[in-house]
Amino acid sequence: MSRHSIAVIAGDGIGNEVVPAAIECLQRIAGVHALNLEFAHFDWGSGYYGRHGRMMPVDGLEQLAKHDAIFLGAVGSPEVSDAESLWGLLIPIRREFQQYINLRPVKTLDGVASPLAAKHPIDLLIVRENNEGEYSEVGGRMYRGLPQESAVQETIFTRLGVSRAAHFASVLAASRRGHLTSATKSNGIVHTMPFWDEIVEETVREYPGVTLTSELVDALAAHLVLKPWTFDVIVASNLFGDILSDLGSSVTGSIGLAPSANLNPEGNFPSLFEPVHGSAPDIAGKGVANPVGQIWSGAMMLEHLGHPEAAAHLQAAFESALRDGVGTRDVGGTSSTSEFTAAVLTAIDALSANYTLSPGGVAAS
Repeated sequence: MSRHSIAVIAGDGIGNEVVPAAIECLQRIAGVHALNLEFAHFDWGSGYYGRHGRMMPVDGLEQLAKHDAIFLGAVGSPEVSDAESLWGLLIPIRREFQQYINLRPVKTLDGVASPLAAKHPIDLLIVRENNEGEYSEVGGRMYRGLPQESAVQETIFTRLGVSRAAHFASVLAASRRGHLTSATKSNGIVHTMPFWDEIVEETVREYPGVTLTSELVDALAAHLVLKPWTFDVIVASNLFGDILSDLGSSVTGSIGLAPSANLNPEGNFPSLFEPVHGSAPDIAGKGVANPVGQIWSGAMMLEHLGHPEAAAHLQAAFESALRDGVGTRDVGGTSSTSEFTAAVLTAIDALSANYTLSPGGVAAS
């Protein structure tokens, strides 16, 4: 039996509703696939900040480093500034553990209506550079409160950072349809974006089966709305990838569906898995939150931990529930969080015959 220790940070708002739902589904999957998933819960987030003046303990990263993966719900509260909540928890985790890839699938799901009139299926991956770029700590403010008050924020690209994101994206593209799109803005940002373009182009040359297209990010945003089904893999800087992935999930029907993985591909540190919907304080505690993004993030975690069949089983289960019309209200349904979770559990059981254990203990369909 494969054993994995998972650090769980439910965080704030609906994180405290969708994380338990996803863990229930993961535990059911683990029972089918002979996995031992041990969950260690940490009460960090905005509530912890209110009690201690910080988002996590001083030794928080040392505690997380002992685990195989991190399962995060949501971070954010009206009582704590967004800068404090992000830079006090998520960004330190991403950088200390060298989670330099943020991977976000964008896919239409049966049973979820897209706001687009066209019905072509969308299936693309966005690879976001996750450690540098526009989200740097270099800069500052001066003359605060005076008429000449000013602020400077520097964008930092390194050859290492850009090339490893481009390598990761190229490998993915080579395993799919062979088309990689790079988000740029080199017509207006005259130093960092041409540097990005040069390194991405150099890197992709190492993958003869991959075709590269560089597209200005404003045109790319329009393209994602007009013809998203034409994309395969998109690679983008930290800021561009953040924006484009939220846009991508919206055109598939709901940002509540969107999962993500903050990856340290080498496995030297734990990777972190989270939905991208945020803490949604307006619906927190009402029992109506969509747990798909959290459950799908759990499937990505299983894949990363080396259990692709278990991941496929979990994904097939929540897709089956959606296909049967058991959706939460953000996707046009009437189900509560618990009702949708129950439907996924039922689908896991119903699909288990397709994912039986082989004599060696490895699941096979």
